[in-house]
Parts: sequence; C-alpha cells; structure tokens
Amino acid sequence: MESDNKQTILVVDDTPENIDILSGVLRENYKVKAALNGERALKIANADSPPDIILLDIMMPEMDGYEVCRQLKANPATHRIPVIFITAKNQEEDEQKGFELGAVDYITKPISPPIVQARVATQLALYDQNRTLEKKVQERTQQLTNTRLEIIRRLGRAAEFKDNETGLHVIRMSHYTRLIAEAISHDDEWVDLIFNAAPMHDIGKIGIPDHVLLKPGKLDDEEWKIMRRHPKIGADIIGDDDSPLLQMAREIAFAHHEKWDGSGYPRRLKGEDIPIAARIVAIADVFDALTTERPYKKAWEIADAVKLIDDEAGKHFDPALVTIFHSVLPEILDIRDKYAEQNISHEDS
Repeated sequence: MESDNKQTILVVDDTPENIDILSGVLRENYKVKAALNGERALKIANADSPPDIILLDIMMPEMDGYEVCRQLKANPATHRIPVIFITAKNQEEDEQKGFELGAVDYITKPISPPIVQARVATQLALYDQNRTLEKKVQERTQQLTNTRLEIIRRLGRAAEFKDNETGLHVIRMSHYTRLIAEAISHDDEWVDLIFNAAPMHDIGKIGIPDHVLLKPGKLDDEEWKIMRRHPKIGADIIGDDDSPLLQMAREIAFAHHEKWDGSGYPRRLKGEDIPIAARIVAIADVFDALTTERPYKKAWEIADAVKLIDDEAGKHFDPALVTIFHSVLPEILDIRDKYAEQNISHEDS
C-alpha cells in the first residue's frame, strides 16, 4: 500500500543504461516509469495517471527532448508537469533553450545521484505546493461563482414574486432555455451562461407598480406603456458590466419582448438583430407563462400553448427555434412536471 502513495517519475532516454542508472537512484523513493523515445513519453504523459515529473534526455533520434518538451507544454493536459532536462549537452545556450521551452531544471551528465535526488525532491515539492494553491484558488473561485449565481437567481425570483406565488417561473423557463440552447450549440460555457442569465429576464418588473403588474384583467393603453418599460428598467438594473454572465443577462432583459417580425418592444428589433439568447428566452418565457396560472388568466392546455407558438413562428418567434422547441418538448414537459407549483414544498421554494 505504501508504494501506491509514491509519486511517479517518467525517465525518457534512448539509452537503456542511462534509464537503469536513474531508476537505481530514484526507485527507493518514487515510482519510476521509462520511455526510450519521445513518442512513447508523450503517450505516458497523456495517460489517465500522468507522471508527477519528467526527466528528459535531449539527444534522441526522430524526436529530440526539446521537441518533446515543446509538445508537453503546448498541451493543456500536460503543460503543468515539471520537466528536468538530463543531458550531456552542457553549453550555456543549450541550457537557456531548455528553460525557454519551459523546463524547470537542467542537469548535465554524468549525473551526481545526490544532485538528482535533491533537485527532483525540490521540484516535486514545488509542484505539490502549486497544485495545492491552484486547488484552493479554484475552490474559492467556485464559491464566488456560486454566490454570484445564487444572487442572480434570487434577484430574478424577486421580480417573479410580484406576480407569481412561489417564483418558480424563473426556474422552469431557465431549464426550458437550457434545453433549447443545448440543442443548437455544443458550447457548454455558452449554454451555462444563458441558463444562469435567463432568471434575470424580468428583473425590470421590480420597477412596475403593483396596480399594473397585478391587474386581474386587460391593461389599458396607459398601463401598457408602463408595462413596456420593464425591459429597459431591467437592462438599467443589470448595468454595463464586463462579466459575460451579466452582459448576457442584460441583453436578455432588454430584448426578450422583441418579436421576429419587428413588432415587439422596446426597440422594435427584427429577425437576427434580436440576440439569439433573447430569442430563445422569448419562447421559453411565453410557453411557461401560457401554461401556468396568472392573476389575469387561467393556465392554458399544453396543446393550445404549443399551437400558439407554432402560429407565431415567423411573427413573434424565430421559426428555426420553434422547430428546436418541438424537438425538446418532451424534456420541457418533464421539467414542467418536476417544478409544478403544487409539487414544490415551501422548503424547496
């Protein structure tokens, strides 16, 4: 069991005798793997259990150590693995080239066992320290990201609480948005952005008076003028920030009531001038609004809501996205059932 905890060293040299010498020096304290050429070294480095450090000869046929190091450092999967050149090339320019390629140390042959042991131990300790620090930074960054996302979700739900008893609308429509986005893009980062930005689509409702927002009937012309301010209010609340998430949230808040034929509001954008994220949210938002009860209406039947979306393809909605909506409709209905108002306890909401 003790050997399982040993760090792994990859020794790369085209001369078996040199590998034997280094293995003899290091085997007592480390696991030692060997490669007789650069191609084999790269395969071992890219394996599921990569080495913790690589001792790399320079003068090898076909692919020399410099090229091996260059490829290691160019690959995101291996670029952090420390490389120590061990070579008979002892000119200053050789050493300089090794460091320029990203090596952490340079040991000349014939080797001194105490020097090899000391320098390997030092570089492994630094590598461990860097990995620990990196992990802590990643954990902290994730904590900050999670906090920011939770604030965004809560702000989105704050707007929905004004006209939705539990605020579950933003949960459902965000999942609908994600399903449509996944169907048109393999960019996971973009899909996550739209999923996390969608809850902010109606944040501008915070600025709409209750007598307009909660009116149990049709709005008159003056009330509609007030209601149509909420996209601009939402964009102003989110502001102009460098964060990709907030930038997307702003464009969704500002444009999710625009229509494909140019008859929407507040800017009467048309067709592909409407941001794709806003076009996706428009379908998700309307479908959920239609199929849930609101102060001014009862919930529509699923078939009737789908028919309206079909009828509005090319008018209200991007027709290509309506087709995508149909392709993911079974999953959308699963989300609708999962987050149905009556299925959620107070603790969940």
